[in-house]
Parts: sequence; C-alpha cells; structure tokens
Amino acid sequence: MPDQQQNSDADGMGYTEPDDLRTVRTFVAERALALGLPPARIELLTLAVSELTTNTLQHTGGGGHIRVWAENGRLVCDVVDGGGARPFGRAMPSAEAIRGRGLAIVERICDEVYTTAVPGGTMVRICLDL
Repeated sequence: MPDQQQNSDADGMGYTEPDDLRTVRTFVAERALALGLPPARIELLTLAVSELTTNTLQHTGGGGHIRVWAENGRLVCDVVDGGGARPFGRAMPSAEAIRGRGLAIVERICDEVYTTAVPGGTMVRICLDL
C-alpha cells in the first residue's frame, strides 16, 4: 500500500477541465526530465498521466490534483480525484471495444500502480524506475 503522506519535495498542480490536460502533460514531462527520467520513459509517463487525468474529467466531478517526485530510484506520480476505486487488474479489452483500455494501458506501461482511498476520493500512484 502506498504511503499517503505528501512528499515535501513533490511538485504538484490541479486540473479541472479538458483545456488543462495539455498543461498537465507539459508539467509532468518537464518535471520528469528534471528528475532524470529518460525521454522514452517520459513518453510512457505522459501517456499514463493523460489516461488517468482524462478518466478523472470523464467520470468524476471537480477535477483532480497531480504530484510528481523522485524517491528511491523511482519517479512517483500521484493522481488524486473525487472518484471511486479504480478497477485495476483487468484484462485488456478486445480490439473491438470502444472504451475501457485506459487503465489497462496504465497498468502495463508503468513499473508499479497502486490505488487507495483518500479523504474525499481516490489516489492512483504510478511509479517508473529511473
């Protein structure tokens, strides 16, 4: 289970509408580069964050908050929103499925994915080895 305490070295930002997603992706990519994540891994992180934040905006109210930091040889990123538990651990939906691949993709491209309830919602923590 992930540590729910905030890391004092973490940089973060909030997002509330679709127009914020470009800013979120830029923030995550710039922060990951500064923390030493290789460019190919930055693309994976950006994809994972984009899937999670898009889910927030499509399935919850009020937007969310994202934090990024490095710890113990890993880049850690928390996506916190007012939604419920996420159904990780599912099989990849078929090629014919119209929706439902986002969380499966996140799980497959990150080195670790955790989800836990937090006051007022849910936190999804994704980790990529530096």
